[in-house]
Order: sequence, then C-alpha cells, then structure tokens
Amino acid sequence: MYKKIIPYINCENEIAANVIKEATQYGYSGADELFLFNYSTDEASEEEFLYTVKDLIKQVDIPVYIGCYIKRFEDVKKALYTGAAYVVIKYSILKDKNVLKEASERFGKDKIVIELEDYKDIQDNTFISELIESGVYAILLKHVEITGEIVETISSLQLPIIIRDSLKKNDIASLLEPYNVLGVSTNHYKDKDLMKAKLSLKQQNIQVNTFESSIDFSEFKLNEAGLIPVVVQDYKTSEVLMVAYMNEEAFHKTVETGRMTYYSRSRQSLWLKGETSGHYQYVKSMSIDCDKDTILAKVLQIGAACHTGNRSCFFQELYKKEYDDTNPLTVLSDVYNIILDRKQNPKEGSYTNYLFDKGIDKILKKCGEEATEIVIAAKNPGSEELKYEISDYLYHLMVLMAQCNLDWNDIIKELAHRR
Repeated sequence: MYKKIIPYINCENEIAANVIKEATQYGYSGADELFLFNYSTDEASEEEFLYTVKDLIKQVDIPVYIGCYIKRFEDVKKALYTGAAYVVIKYSILKDKNVLKEASERFGKDKIVIELEDYKDIQDNTFISELIESGVYAILLKHVEITGEIVETISSLQLPIIIRDSLKKNDIASLLEPYNVLGVSTNHYKDKDLMKAKLSLKQQNIQVNTFESSIDFSEFKLNEAGLIPVVVQDYKTSEVLMVAYMNEEAFHKTVETGRMTYYSRSRQSLWLKGETSGHYQYVKSMSIDCDKDTILAKVLQIGAACHTGNRSCFFQELYKKEYDDTNPLTVLSDVYNIILDRKQNPKEGSYTNYLFDKGIDKILKKCGEEATEIVIAAKNPGSEELKYEISDYLYHLMVLMAQCNLDWNDIIKELAHRR
C-alpha cells in the first residue's frame, strides 16, 4: 500500500480564491489527497468554508478531507455533502460522542477520521476500541516527535494513522516509515516540487505513488530518428488534443515529473509543454499500442493544447460526410449546458425561462408531475411512452439542477462514491 502525502490548508480567514488556487496547484503537482480545515464556531464563517470546499472539489480530482466544527450529526452531513471523501472530527471539541456512530452508520465506516492532539490517547486500548466500535476509519495525530516508543505504539494500533506535521523538526521519511501510518499531512510542500519529494522518498525505500512505466523504453519501436509518436487526449472527454514525439530522455522526464515533455524535431531539443505558455499537460495515464510504436497519453490540459490558441490542434475540418454524430456520453451535459445558458441569458418565449421565472416551487411541481407520468407509462404496454416520459423528467430534473447550482459532475462524483 502506498504511503500518502496529504497537504493541508488552514482555511480560517483565508480568501476562497486563494484556497482554491493553492489546492488546485497541489492537485497538479502530485498530492495524493488534500486536508482542508476551518474549526471556527462562527456560523457565517463555517457556511462560507463549506461553500468554498464544494466549489473546490469541482476543480480537483483527488480525495479531500474536510475538518470543521462538528456539534451534531447534521454538521457531518453538511460537511460530506460538499463532496468531501472524509470528514475530520476534532475529538477535543466533540461533545456528543454518539455522532461518530450515527455518522458511520449513515455514510459508511470509511468516512470518519478523528483528530487527536495528544499521542498518549492512542496508548489507551479501551479508547481505541471505542473508536473502532463507533465506526471511525482512521486517526489524524498532530505533531508527534518520532521515538522508538511511538513507532511501536503506532505499529500495533488497530486503526490507520495520519500524522499532521509541519516538518520543521521531523523528517517526512521517519514519519511515513512506521507500519500503520497511512500518510503525512503537511503544509511543507507549498510552492515546492512534490513529485521530486516523492522520488526522494522512493529512493529511501518508502512506497509512495509515483509514475513508473511497466515496459522499458528499450522495448518501444522507434522511427529512424529514434522517436516515438505520442497521441494526447483529454483524460475526461477523450478529445484528441495533439500529436507530438518523444525520445528516451523526454519519456523518462515525463514519467519522473508527471508533466508531458516532448522532443522538438524543429529545435532538436527537449520541450516541456507549457513551459512558456503555462499550458501544462499533467499526466493521468500513458499506454502503448499493440505494436509498441505509438504512445497514448491521457492528460489534464491547462488552457489550450494548440499554439494557435485552440483547445485542440485538430480544429481544421477537411471534409465531412453527413452522419449522426450524437455522442450518447455527452448528450445530458449538452442539454444541461443549453438549460444553464437559458438561465444566464434569458430568451423570450423560452419554456425553460418560464420555469426559472416561476421559481423553485413551479420546477418542483413539474418534477413531481413528470415522475408520476413515468410510473403510469411504465404500467402500460410498450416502451415508447415510457421513453418519452423519462426524457421529459430528465429535462425538468436538469432545470432543477441548474436552479440549485448543481451540474452533472456533482451527480457523477456522488454516484462514483457509491460504487
């Protein structure tokens, strides 16, 4: 199992835009997970924090721990409804301990993390047994100085440990090394190269998640110039963004840094995509074809892939035969985007704008009516009527989503958590 590096961001009194920018950069640079916290008891501050986390989670694709002031079960629910993968509950300020069991029964035993401030707490076997019984997934332990005694205690625990530390006194390798340590949460790597830090840990035999090719470059079939073509796709949409070439050095640089590096045939030198424009390509996966003579890279593209400013280099259509190019995987998103455009740019006579103008009660009434129509249609023979009614319902559901500031990414992420 890989040891994780989990950057933390103290969000109290921080501007939302700055938090999102910092978190996004951590996601790009190789963080395994993120820990965001604001333990303020001020309700306005808490609501703003929850909104920031929800917005942030739409923009990063790594799991997020959220730490906030938890008084009752409803607070846990609000925290996890942001889309966070885990909620961190500070045990010292939790008055109702029954919240732990109630939350784990509702959301699952892999969602609740307890934050402890005194390592002596983990030496109390009865206390640890109570946490396990309550459905706690892991313990977040603050600022410990690694000694033989602590290593022994941590290694014998029945719960995984995340150590939160600024790394001003401790070395990260010594914190990650003990058995049972899931990861280290730190702010040490702000504005630092996380992938470089991971490679250093790997050299110290600490198992961390880095890129590593399953096939050696020597097995690739290269062209006469010693290069291999690379087809680059957007990792979410599979849109082809560009085609470039790699030599062995460019390939190893890409694997090492997690950013696409190519060999420029015109300049006869390595080329880090985005080095001058800022339009970096962060690697999500790389595959080789059956002949081992072409690489397929799936990337997170920042900005435009093409030097012309176009998203993709393949924007010039040569010819097109008439055909139905409807992509079933994007239809719902396409329709939703039209609905959202109507909300932002009203059009006279539009039924969608009529619903938005009437407000949430009218939209909910229509959703209820269409749901009933589905039930009636399903009882009738044949599927044509049912197909129509389901389509009608999905349209009104998307109007509701737009009204409530939800999109398909929110729904898909929630469904993915339930797999």
